[in-house]
Amino acid sequence: MNSIPLSMQLAILVTLLALSGFFSMAETAMMAANRYRLRSAANLGSRGARLALELLGKTDKLLGIILLCNNLVNAAAATLVSVITMQLFGSEEWVLGVSTLVVTFLILVFSEITPKVVGANHANRLACIVSYPLSALLKGLYFIVWFVNLFVAGLLRVLRLRNNNGQDAHSLSTEELRTMVLESGTFIPPKHRSILLNLFELEDITVEDVMTPRNQIEAVNIADPITVIQGHLATCYHTRLPVFDGEMNAVIGLLHVRRILGQTLDRSLEAVDIRDMLTKPYFIPASTPIYAQLHFFQENRERLGLVVDEYGELLGLVTLEDIIEELIGKFTTSAPDSTDKLCWDANGSVIADGSQHLRALNRKLGLDLPVDGPKTLNGLVLEHLQDIPESGVSVKIAGVPIEVVQAEDRRIKTVRIFRPTKER
Repeated sequence: MNSIPLSMQLAILVTLLALSGFFSMAETAMMAANRYRLRSAANLGSRGARLALELLGKTDKLLGIILLCNNLVNAAAATLVSVITMQLFGSEEWVLGVSTLVVTFLILVFSEITPKVVGANHANRLACIVSYPLSALLKGLYFIVWFVNLFVAGLLRVLRLRNNNGQDAHSLSTEELRTMVLESGTFIPPKHRSILLNLFELEDITVEDVMTPRNQIEAVNIADPITVIQGHLATCYHTRLPVFDGEMNAVIGLLHVRRILGQTLDRSLEAVDIRDMLTKPYFIPASTPIYAQLHFFQENRERLGLVVDEYGELLGLVTLEDIIEELIGKFTTSAPDSTDKLCWDANGSVIADGSQHLRALNRKLGLDLPVDGPKTLNGLVLEHLQDIPESGVSVKIAGVPIEVVQAEDRRIKTVRIFRPTKER
């Protein structure tokens, strides 16, 4: 080494530090790279991204080749600094101490911290670049890396640790995906982001959450006089109506209103004609998730179902449109909804019906009322008070002040909701 000119030794030292910095940067870039972005780039034809994914698929060999080369280069750089220092200042003990401090400083600044910061800040772009030389090095030094990894694998087995090549660290849970969507910023338009967030909630929402309650169902009582039925059919908003005989639990079928038109053009309508036009009702358990119900509608080629509880009592009605609206929002062609008129007045309050669905209220007014219990505003207040309140009683639920305006017939008819104040 002494025969090599000092200038050449300094050039070799700079080269070694640069190589060490490259391997440090490559290690950080490869490990910090977003695999999903790399996979997207690989699908678009990026060879560098494809090589990076191949290397990340065998993390033990990737780290083996990087650390093998990096440690060799660092050891060579430390030895060279010691030689240069002794040539310049002699071989006293203080010279060796100074050379150790110098090489530590150089490696930290030029080979570790700076390259790692660069690699972390530009991980995805650099991973596609450094994958080329790393792949070539791995092929050339494969036997050495394989031999070293034999001892690594043995040590992992002794410690009872499983080598999964980092696959588990890059598998995302539902909540992690939800967080990614929430933090997508301008990459996903707000409307699209809202639809994606609704998709994550499908398994937690049941048909009972989106159904039309029993007391709001538009239905035909076959026991009514034919003139009453005709008036009902002439003014109904929906094209499919449940038909019951005497009381709502006795649903005998579903009537497609358009089929009545041909009958009424030929002759007068009779109750027996309506019975002949009925189709078999489709019943749905109240606890059915709407994601599963969407598939059931598709498999059974149905668009409307009657929701029943565990005792077979009719609770409400759900349609295919109700489920789709839960995902993408209200249609302009939907039936009039009482929540459409809800808005805060100048005093920061709003009058709402006790039968309002909590999910609809939360969405319309921007509230956070709990929806894991009762489904309506009336049920929520009754559960909270554990009694049927009188008019004028006020409660605060989930930070939302609610005043009972009118209560009758064992239920809360109307309430006044006050806009919650933001806590400072």
